[in-house]
Parts: sequence; structure tokens; C-alpha cells
Amino acid sequence: MSEYQYYEFQALDRPLTQEQMARLRGVSSRARITPHSFVNEYNFGSFKGSPDQWMERYFDAFLYFANWGSRRFMLRLPVKLLDSKDVELYCVGESLSCERKKDCIVLSFDAELEDFQWDEEDISLASLIPIRADLIRGDCRALYLGWLLAVQCQELDEDDLEPAVPPGLGDLNGSLDCLANFLGIDPDLIAAAAESSADGQLPTPSKNEIEIWVRSLPSADKEAIITRLVDGDEPHIAAEVRQRAVSEITAASGRSGEQPRRTAGEIVAHAEIIASERKKREAEARAKEKAKRERAEAEARREYLESLVGKQNDLWSKVDKLIATKQPRRYDDAVSLLKDLHDLAQLKGKGADFEHRMAAVRRVNAAKGTLIERFRKAHLLEHEREESS
Repeated sequence: MSEYQYYEFQALDRPLTQEQMARLRGVSSRARITPHSFVNEYNFGSFKGSPDQWMERYFDAFLYFANWGSRRFMLRLPVKLLDSKDVELYCVGESLSCERKKDCIVLSFDAELEDFQWDEEDISLASLIPIRADLIRGDCRALYLGWLLAVQCQELDEDDLEPAVPPGLGDLNGSLDCLANFLGIDPDLIAAAAESSADGQLPTPSKNEIEIWVRSLPSADKEAIITRLVDGDEPHIAAEVRQRAVSEITAASGRSGEQPRRTAGEIVAHAEIIASERKKREAEARAKEKAKRERAEAEARREYLESLVGKQNDLWSKVDKLIATKQPRRYDDAVSLLKDLHDLAQLKGKGADFEHRMAAVRRVNAAKGTLIERFRKAHLLEHEREESS
């Protein structure tokens, strides 16, 4: 199988200028370039640019994957909307890293999938981009998943404590579920981690709390906010103001309530228990399904055999005619009919009648070695059935 690599960049906050697009075109003559994206696929050769540099200069999101299992997902966010100190608590290995670049923070999720089976699956950056908006509004579940991937890849010591567990980890939205699948994070590990995650989503102030907070803002702050909104050159001003409101309202109300921290080793051990219990349930479900299927097949077989009642002599005659053709394919048809006759005889308690007629068939065709071998494989010979039982 030839190699395959996919690169996709997206500009979300501001479109690319004509000058920037020309620079990108200078790197690749084959790429699909628009004011908002750069997409290229490689079946030979490789990307000539630098994803790290391009994320700093041009783009807000990046997706890369290769058919040998390499995966990378990057996001650029304004530093005013994502505290680098908080983010660094989750960035403890190579699976999730962050780098502050001037007025932005670039997050990078990296994975090398083992035992990877390439099937040209449909992976799109569009399905992951909503994670950026989640992070901007304070949803840290993506960061925790990155930390969990580091645990899975054994980049931490067993005694290392987990960072704050965000709410809603046990109920991932579509984009976060795509991220977990894209990075190959063990669902059992996520389930183990989620047991310390509060139900629901991020704390949301009530309308009344927001109104009180707005009234309490100094006039200078209100004027600055309105001026920036009217100016319209800051795409995240609303998110920034909301972050401030939620933070100050939450602090004033005393709603914090962090869960006790677990170690990486404790989470892994619990994931193993969850996996064992899940496999047991799955095995039991498969056994029940198999038994149900076998009962249905047995009932269908019984009904079919009942439909043959009264036709036995015709079927024995047909067996003789099929054998007389001396054609291997017809031999198989004859054996199939003989198995039906055998099972019908057993069902009706007339096994001795079948054995008598079967013995006659064997005597007449004793010289046909390939046919006798087919009888043997189908367990149609009485003494051999007794020996096998």
C-alpha cells in the first residue's frame, strides 16, 4: 500500500489576504487554497511547510493524518481567552502540548496509533473545529482528553495526580467524541476518568445574576466594552466578556467544588476493571444472541423437515439419480438430500429405516471412492457416527 498523508488548515477568525495566499501557493502548486483554508493530500513526497509556523501566522485549526497511524490536531486561540497557566496543567507529555506565541496559544494533540488498519476513513477538520468554541467558553474536556491520552501512552508516572476533572466528561458531545476516536483514546479509560466528573455542563449564571453583575460594572468598563463591540475588529469580544462574567459571578457565589484528585495509576487500574466487566457483559450478550439464533435456526430446520414428510421415497429416488450422473457437484446435492432424510428420520423416530436404506446406497456405490468420502465427511455412515460419538 502506498503512503498517504492529509493536511488541512482552516482560518476562522480572519480570512487570508491575497499576499498570504500567494505565499502558501509558493509552498504547494497542487493544494486547494481559499481565503479560509489550505488542503493538500500526498501519495508521495511530503509537506514543505511548517504546521507550527503556519498556525502562528495564518491559521486557527489544523488536521493531519497518515495511513501509518500518525495523527495531529492543532488549535490556535487568543491568549486572553485561554489562560496558559491553566492549560499547562493538562500538558504533561507529548500527547498534548501548548505553546504561547505572542498574543495566542497553540494547542497540539498528537497520537501514533498502534495496530492501525487504514480504511480511508472519512476524517474531517470540520467535525473537530467546534472544540475551539468549547475551549473559549471554558469547557476543558478536550484538554482533559489530551491528558488522558498521555496516561494511555505511559508518559506519566503512576503517582502523578490528574488535573481538574471538567464536568460532562461522561457525556461527550459529537466533536469531543470525534477527537477521542481520532486520537485512539481507550473508551474504558474515558469511562473510568468520567466517574469523578460532575454531571451536566459548565456552571451557567442565571439571567438575574448576569443583570446584577452588569449593574455592578464600573462605568469605565462598560464604556470600554461597548466601544470594542462597536469597533467590530475583535471576533471574540462577546466570549471574553462572558468569561469574565461567569468567573466573577461564580467566585462571588462560592460555587467551586473540585473533586478529590486521583493518580494516573488509579485511573488506569479502574479502567481495567471497567474493561473486564464490559467484556464479560459483551460475552454474555453474544452467548444469548447465539442461543437465540440457534433456536431460530433449529425451529426453521424442524419446519423444513416437516415439509418433507410424505416425500421421502421421491427424495431417495432423486438421490439415486444424482449419484448416477457421476458428477462431483451432483454428488454434493445428493449428500445434502441424504442429510435431510437422516434428520427427518431422527425427528420421526425412524432412524433404523434410514440406516437400512443408506446401507443399500453404500453397497451399490462402494466403488465410487469420492462419493463414499463425501458420505464419511457428512457423517452419514452409521458405524463412523457411532465411533465419533
